[in-house]
Amino acid sequence: MQFMDRRHATALITGASSGIGRELARVFAENHHSLILVARDRARLDAVAAELHQRFLVPVRVEVCDLADRAALEALISRLDAEHAVIDVLVNNAGVGIEGPFAEIDWPREREMLDVNVSALVRLTKAFLPQMVNRRSGRILQVASTAAFQPGPYLSLYFATKAFVLSFSEGLSAELRGSGVTVTTLCPGPTHTEFERRLGTDSGLFDTGLPVANAAPVAAYGYAALMKGKRVAVHGTVNRVLSFFSRILPNGIVLFFLGWAIGRKVVRGDLGSAKSKDFPAT
Repeated sequence: MQFMDRRHATALITGASSGIGRELARVFAENHHSLILVARDRARLDAVAAELHQRFLVPVRVEVCDLADRAALEALISRLDAEHAVIDVLVNNAGVGIEGPFAEIDWPREREMLDVNVSALVRLTKAFLPQMVNRRSGRILQVASTAAFQPGPYLSLYFATKAFVLSFSEGLSAELRGSGVTVTTLCPGPTHTEFERRLGTDSGLFDTGLPVANAAPVAAYGYAALMKGKRVAVHGTVNRVLSFFSRILPNGIVLFFLGWAIGRKVVRGDLGSAKSKDFPAT
């Protein structure tokens, strides 16, 4: 929509058309950032951009890009580079996931998840971090999940991608100490988003008796943690406690609980005849 200008710090946010990404865009706009919003769905992106520009009077630019398409991702980076765009804040929020037995899930779906959750996140970080380091100023927010703290049966590859995001980002945060650039990893627990709508509230991931947060407070918490330069930000007291114990309890105990909570839905067929589901993930 609007062209970027340097009267506002610029935040590039992926997965900005819905859920936590959309709420993060709202928080950044409310705090006077110019926005570059990235997602696959132009109509929804345009609607979010129009609302935020009208409400907060900040420049908003829409970039339609399927992050699973490596050529499209490189084209996005090249466009911004050719325009000498200055990215003050990078928010890697986009993600996808699949629930179901690993042996039964088609490889193309898993490859898309790896491309979005891991490859695109690393590529965008690689693209914009050097300019931040050269300016000695910049912030990166990586949206992982409380899934990052333990293995997850029937979501094994999804949990592994989030563990990668956490490990990569924590290591990078330590590398950048004293550089003027911070890396914050936001780890939400179950959250009311399109993730939940597509996966279904009867999924083992949501049917555990644990509280399910709304996207807006998760985004506000993530923004505050980013501005404070926190390394890891786990949203919610219950999630913080569980994440702590996930790190100190034997994996066998954690695997037993998660295997029961998620697997009972998969095995008895509550996920449908295909026994697996795709979902956009936080």
